[in-house]
Amino acid sequence: MLASLGASDPGLGQEAADRKAWFGEQHIHTSWSVDAWLFGNHTTGPDDALKYARGETIKHPLGYDITIDKPLDWMGVTDHSEYVGITKQANTPGTAVSKMPQARPLILKDPNDPADVQKVFNYLVSLVSKPPIKAFMTPQVAGSVWKDNVDIANKHNKPGEFTAFCSYEFTSQYDLRNLHRNVYFRDCAKVPEQPYSALFSWHPEDLWKWMDEQRAAGNELLAISHNANLSDGWMYPTDVDSLGRPIDAAWAESRTRNERLIEIKQIKGQSETHPLLSPNDEFANYEIMSFLIGQPEDSGRVPAIVGSYARQALKDGLTMQHAKGYNPFKFGFVAGSDSHNTGAPYRTNNAFAGHGINDGLVQRRMSGHLFTGMDVRKESTAGLSAVWAEENTRESIWDAMHRRETFGTSGVWIQVRMFGGWDYGEDLLQDAEWVAKAYERGTPMGGDLAAAPADAKAPSFLVWAVKDPDSGNLDRIQIVKGWTKAGQSFEKVYDVVWAGDREPAPDTGRLPPLPSTVDLTTATYSDEQGATELFTVWTDPDFDPDLNAFYYARVLEIETPRWTTVQAVKLGVELPDVVPATVQERAWGSPIWYTSPSDSAAASDAVTVASLEESGATALTDDELAALIVDKAIWIRNNVTGEVMKVHYDKSGTFDVNYVGSRAQMPSLHGDLPRESYLVLARPYTIADGQINTFVSSTPIGMKVYKTAGAQGGNTHKEHATYYGARSNEFGYANYEVLLKGPGNLVDLPKDKMDIPAGEQPKYLHETVEQ
Repeated sequence: MLASLGASDPGLGQEAADRKAWFGEQHIHTSWSVDAWLFGNHTTGPDDALKYARGETIKHPLGYDITIDKPLDWMGVTDHSEYVGITKQANTPGTAVSKMPQARPLILKDPNDPADVQKVFNYLVSLVSKPPIKAFMTPQVAGSVWKDNVDIANKHNKPGEFTAFCSYEFTSQYDLRNLHRNVYFRDCAKVPEQPYSALFSWHPEDLWKWMDEQRAAGNELLAISHNANLSDGWMYPTDVDSLGRPIDAAWAESRTRNERLIEIKQIKGQSETHPLLSPNDEFANYEIMSFLIGQPEDSGRVPAIVGSYARQALKDGLTMQHAKGYNPFKFGFVAGSDSHNTGAPYRTNNAFAGHGINDGLVQRRMSGHLFTGMDVRKESTAGLSAVWAEENTRESIWDAMHRRETFGTSGVWIQVRMFGGWDYGEDLLQDAEWVAKAYERGTPMGGDLAAAPADAKAPSFLVWAVKDPDSGNLDRIQIVKGWTKAGQSFEKVYDVVWAGDREPAPDTGRLPPLPSTVDLTTATYSDEQGATELFTVWTDPDFDPDLNAFYYARVLEIETPRWTTVQAVKLGVELPDVVPATVQERAWGSPIWYTSPSDSAAASDAVTVASLEESGATALTDDELAALIVDKAIWIRNNVTGEVMKVHYDKSGTFDVNYVGSRAQMPSLHGDLPRESYLVLARPYTIADGQINTFVSSTPIGMKVYKTAGAQGGNTHKEHATYYGARSNEFGYANYEVLLKGPGNLVDLPKDKMDIPAGEQPKYLHETVEQ
């Protein structure tokens, strides 16, 4: 593994500049997890998982040998705490569980009898829909399995050589919504006698309360949420928590204190972003998984994407910080496998999947087999977590997790590093001591930018990546920026350094792709394209010191064959058309945050719902809304961005948007601006409960419209303002102005007041649609 050069750092300690990237697995299951047992994993346990991580060969649940491609530096076995190990104990004579009457249906009389195995399987499945069996939740039962887990971790833990954590998974699955967390202890000396389980409470808030109690008792611990993409919008709420209580500063502090990291990618897809949330990100359509675990195929239920992805949560956190004074979504990135095979597949040429007998055979994987609602061809290879730490010990690696100096990869051993500060120059690119100086002058990923010096104009970021020697070359490094203003959040992806002599397109700024070297007939590629290392200093060209922002690095490899292509060629079958034939492996670095010194909702002159109501404005009823918009083309101005749009609300219940002279950045959840500016895309809307409801996938975004007789805030056209719209996802701001004096009155605004190119001015700003 490559180590960065570095010198001593008085500010962070002598050891900071010598931190190395330690790669590990933070999410894996063995036969001790009930569902793994259901998937046919009956023999291997945590001891085997830790042996696998260190390079030993173990058995797949189907009996063939599996070996990791490259030994890991650390691992935390995260078996489900819910009924952990009961099947194993029931079938081990002399254990407390084996003597319980509740365990008799779990005992296999003949493991080789398919009928007997099926009987136990059916009983385990039935437990999901029944009240918890309290006899299985006692310290004598769950506690004894946890003690065995701790003992095994201690046996394999070799400080300086290999780290084995005491860890487990809290598996909350309310109404098919994935709210799982992996819990990590800093050491194993004071761990509780049993882990906190979703059988006690499925609410994450109760887990955090228990974690606070553990911390008070001397146990340092943190939680890592995973598969937000399968949470049906519940992982990142902005209104109420899982108990139905309004989210407040105490909730935000509790979450930030306990959940320092999120899992950005694993076998069941990535949770960075979604094309509907990031329509201008050309690489957003990567390993998308959209289903709910256990949902019947014919249910018709479409999972929500709003509240299910990390980038949108980071933006919402910035907005909540500005509007309400707290940010609950300040987290770093790791990745993992979530394999239930005791071992995990990280490489496309070694992709044995992760669910035992359900996807363990190549023929079954490539047949389009459906498993718990998922086409197994859409599974990904496992992700990997990495931390920048001084040494390979529990304490050092956990501390790196806690300070969020982490990154996640799609399964490759890419290394990525990013620092943010106000004093980075290109001279550092030739400096052998650049790491030490980067720490001295700024903050590493996972941290906050220091206050800007008086003469600073914009922050700069030092970003570096080196390829995995056993994978494709690097294509580019990108910096993803998010920011917020008046309740709206925005994002932009910058290509900051790249391989080859490509130049961004002058009209779009988009960097052309590298020529693909993939041969689909042989499922091979070459490293004729790309770079082995990329390194640059990038300064934000669009920085506004008054706006909160975050920045994170995303590193992309060149195109390589996806695992499905590799296995299709191996079998001699057609490439599947439900997944891409190629993939660009990648890494994600934890964000760096900037907080404006002038950050205050009170200081903004934007219009708010509170100010409207205080001035006597009234919200329109359903009937009044219908009279205002149905069968009309309404001109609306976004007073934050200056965009003017013509929205036609058809009486059939669909609407389309035409953006006039659109040049500004559009806020989150507004759709694909370039596409919608020239295509008429009809989408559904409803009027109900005093709102105009539009939809992002299955998530409704409501807009209340307020009628006022006077001017509001800093509105440019305040002399004409009579209606303001407040979207439900913009945290109490009313940013949308209907440009008319009143129903039936036509208004021609001065051209110098509108952000519209000459010649594109609408003649009238409120038009009745001729039928």
